[in-house]
Amino acid sequence: PSSGTGPISSKRYLWTLSFYAQFFDVDTTAVLHRCLSALLPFPHKSFLDILDGNPDLYGPFWIATTVVFILFLTGTISQYLASHHDKAFVYNFRLLSGAAGLVYGYTAFVPVGLWAALKWFSSSAARGGGGGDSSISVVECWALYGYANAIWIPVALISWSPVAILNYVFVAVGFAVSALFLTRNLWPVVSVTQAKVSRVLVIVVVALHAGLAIAIKFLFFATGPAAKDLPADAPEKGEKMVRALLGM
Repeated sequence: PSSGTGPISSKRYLWTLSFYAQFFDVDTTAVLHRCLSALLPFPHKSFLDILDGNPDLYGPFWIATTVVFILFLTGTISQYLASHHDKAFVYNFRLLSGAAGLVYGYTAFVPVGLWAALKWFSSSAARGGGGGDSSISVVECWALYGYANAIWIPVALISWSPVAILNYVFVAVGFAVSALFLTRNLWPVVSVTQAKVSRVLVIVVVALHAGLAIAIKFLFFATGPAAKDLPADAPEKGEKMVRALLGM
């Protein structure tokens, strides 16, 4: 935290530890406040205003890590409930690598792609006299997507139910809350581009987020006969699919 005695030097170089430390310079109260703001459907101000020019990666990293381990835990419970109990249950640790690939891959690379698209289209609009430059940084994009993952923590905790319709409802609610959070906070930034481009970008954001929700549902919380028929390498295949989608 800043001492308030005045800046000594604001220059930080990419190869120094202080450059990366600035993105983790946040206290627990601020992280919890940002998490709560991401969960509220209609907060009193935008999330970028809450960040107030100080986006962090501490919260997004630990939120994503928590989601990964809860998906592994509850996905294992879901598989156990759907398995035949006449033989020993074998833990599928590919669920862990699948969860890590899905959550970390989505949270790390989709915001970068969005930021690059915004920079390209907003600068094109500015050159054509149709808008201004994008005012969002790549770290703010990471923070926005990282805190959007907060809803998946309670969703993952309750989506191991053997009642399939409940799992669909829980995942649908998680998708709705996080997609609303993303579109509500991205629209003021996206709207600096041309109207047609703005609509396309929002559709892409929602479509990719829907893909994440669908992957979470069917890779970790399939129940009944569908779960029994899933191959052991389904999470691994899902991870490869996500990597292919992101161009990795």
